[in-house]
Amino acid sequence: MHSRGDFLSTPNLDYEAWRDTVRSICGRYTPGGIEPNTFSGKARVRSICGLKAVELSSNAHCLERTHQDVRVDARDHYYAIFQMTGQSRIIQNDRNVVLKVGDVALVDAARPVTYVSEKGSDQWWGSLQLPRRSLLSHLGLDPRCPSRRSGAAAARPLRQLLQDAVEDEQSMSVSAKAYMRLALYDLLGAIFAPSDPEDTSVHTEKLFARVRDIIKDHFSNPGFGPCEVAAEAGISLRYLQKLFTARNSTCSHFIQSVRLDHAARLLERRSFLKTSQPISEIAYASGFGDYTNFSRKFRRRFGHTPGSHSEDHFESGRFCAAETASLVHDV
Repeated sequence: MHSRGDFLSTPNLDYEAWRDTVRSICGRYTPGGIEPNTFSGKARVRSICGLKAVELSSNAHCLERTHQDVRVDARDHYYAIFQMTGQSRIIQNDRNVVLKVGDVALVDAARPVTYVSEKGSDQWWGSLQLPRRSLLSHLGLDPRCPSRRSGAAAARPLRQLLQDAVEDEQSMSVSAKAYMRLALYDLLGAIFAPSDPEDTSVHTEKLFARVRDIIKDHFSNPGFGPCEVAAEAGISLRYLQKLFTARNSTCSHFIQSVRLDHAARLLERRSFLKTSQPISEIAYASGFGDYTNFSRKFRRRFGHTPGSHSEDHFESGRFCAAETASLVHDV
């Protein structure tokens, strides 16, 4: 991300100073496999187009982030890691990848991770901190971590873009920085897009399951719509709609179906218990802000008015809800 000579001009830090500096800018990481009195390392942080760029070096054999570390600092971002010198191994999520000079990897800071020096030599890493929602919005899925792309062909365009951004940082306008961030995310999306169609399918199904859960948790809020679903899921509205189009539906239609199914269950309960609960109260509890709109949509869906819905309609109600059930399977 910068010239090595530029980075090496920063002061050496002892074990405790390096650990404390790293924790202040990256979260809780602990160097290991070395006696503290023989440890030597450097750490530097700067901003690139509003994103945090971190450079680290050390002679430690490993750098570990544990489950407890994750719980304590609750970091919620990814890192694009560049191997600048040496060779290391990244272990995360029961997977491990070897990182050589010129490689770039994607690591989830919200999961435990261990970096191991393969040859016991000094390591120099450059990294770019990527907010989770922004990255997921551009990738369109939860990336498998650690992910690695090897060779200069994968990392060179990204490093060059970062280098240009560093050199122009002071003179960049706010809008120019925003465009540069988009270019960075687009390039990351191209680098880390799954090459295996099966991987894409698995990630897409996991993402859609999360979208269903989000709707289940929030459908009773009348103001909750596709834009709010996309924001909560950390994906773009366009990609959200693409997920539903692939399943011959729309997000708005799915939310409406979940609300109507919930209202039907409440009406069946009302009839079974013979309560005098106002139907308008049931409509509002199901996420409809307007009773007239609710009544019209309910009749269109079930073929009768909310007032005539009872336990006798249970089987037909289940039949009419088949489309929603097919989308909310395994939820």
